[in-house]
Amino acid sequence: MTSKTEKLLSVLKLQPVVPVLIVEDAATAVPLAKALVAGGLKAIEITMRTPAALEAVRLVAQEVEGAVSGAGTILNPAHFEAAVKAGAEFIVSPGTTKELLDTAAASPVPLLPGAATASEVMALRAAGYDVLKFFPAEQAGGAAYLKSLSSPLAGTMFCPTGGISLKNAKDYLSLPNVVCVGGSWVAPKELVAAGDWAGITKLAAEAAALSG
Repeated sequence: MTSKTEKLLSVLKLQPVVPVLIVEDAATAVPLAKALVAGGLKAIEITMRTPAALEAVRLVAQEVEGAVSGAGTILNPAHFEAAVKAGAEFIVSPGTTKELLDTAAASPVPLLPGAATASEVMALRAAGYDVLKFFPAEQAGGAAYLKSLSSPLAGTMFCPTGGISLKNAKDYLSLPNVVCVGGSWVAPKELVAAGDWAGITKLAAEAAALSG
């Protein structure tokens, strides 16, 4: 196991659920992250889907004690490098390209690359990756599909993301090849818009208490 794999696992093992956030307004990033950390969710993935995302990563990295600021929806080397410069401590991608893997190989910041098929998993294993994102989890076959990969692809661990909620998270967390899950349900848009940080802390605490 490489040092970067160990670093990534240490982040993913902080909690059973990694919040996957779409931050529309950077001004909400700090109170949102503080609410999640207060509920027990320290590792936070901020997706690069909005103009505010990079600033949100930077603010969480600099201003939220106890938070591990990560960046998701990383699609190319430019995204990767900008996120690391902003302070991201881990990088998440929905899939992979050779260019992205080359950039990740040259960086001390660990990458959680996405895979949805056995062939993609095998290719990433050949590239040295033992910890992967399974995406889109529900649409790609769900917990039953991921369970079927556990024997032929033993030794590979997954963070399933996509379509996961409080209702089905345990189905994934009970699998031997799942280290944690990613989910957006812990920070609903309506609670963020209302500034209901106590409500988000409550949802985070429920998620942090989950086990397989």
